[in-house]
Amino acid sequence: MIVIEDLSTRPDLREAALGLGGVGGEFLLHDQVGLLAKSSHLAARWPEYFLVLLEDGVPVARAAAVPVGFPTAERPELPDHGWDAALIWAAEDLMDDRETNTLIALEVMVDAGRRGGGLATQALEALKKRASETGLRKLVVPVRPAGKENEPELSFEDYIARRRPDGLPEDPWLRTHERIGARFVKVAPFAMTVTGSFAQWRTWTGVELRDGLTTVPGGIAPVLASSALDLGVYVEPNVWLEHLVP
Repeated sequence: MIVIEDLSTRPDLREAALGLGGVGGEFLLHDQVGLLAKSSHLAARWPEYFLVLLEDGVPVARAAAVPVGFPTAERPELPDHGWDAALIWAAEDLMDDRETNTLIALEVMVDAGRRGGGLATQALEALKKRASETGLRKLVVPVRPAGKENEPELSFEDYIARRRPDGLPEDPWLRTHERIGARFVKVAPFAMTVTGSFAQWRTWTGVELRDGLTTVPGGIAPVLASSALDLGVYVEPNVWLEHLVP
């Protein structure tokens, strides 16, 4: 049986929950905006939205989200900069003491040995429930399509358009969301951005960049590099999905 707790009432679960790992390549930890969203920061500032799924008292999954004000006059639609912009919105609202009405999920992480067993679905449903319990009207998610790592050079639009014979998305993570009622809103073409020198990319990925496009482990898009500038730029697209909150 799965029990769901949060870090506001069970702070003792923090370290075990943070130890469940991450997604994508190590280079994603060097997204400068994303440094705001280190799981430890989210756990400290928004513990009520940092959920931990337990089985026999052991953390097997976690889900973290941030509350924001959306839509507003200056935020009429979800941002093209996706995940990064969500963090900036949350930081702005915190500093401005703005009233919030929407929950943005930033991560859902399942223990590597337990993936594919429905825990991610339970985590998403728990976030929807927590949004409702705290008076928030909707849950939106900048989704990183998990299977895109296998085809980083394929057009993002072509990849997310793929459907199975049953009509559901071919990508497993998009499919999980759609099965529980998520609707497509838009592509966030600049959801995360990582820049670094050739030496830094070699350290992060073990790959030597070349001029033009280079694929790297854990990336869902290639790195655009220039040896003349000693610069590699990775720009990751995501998909904005919206879940109705009960």
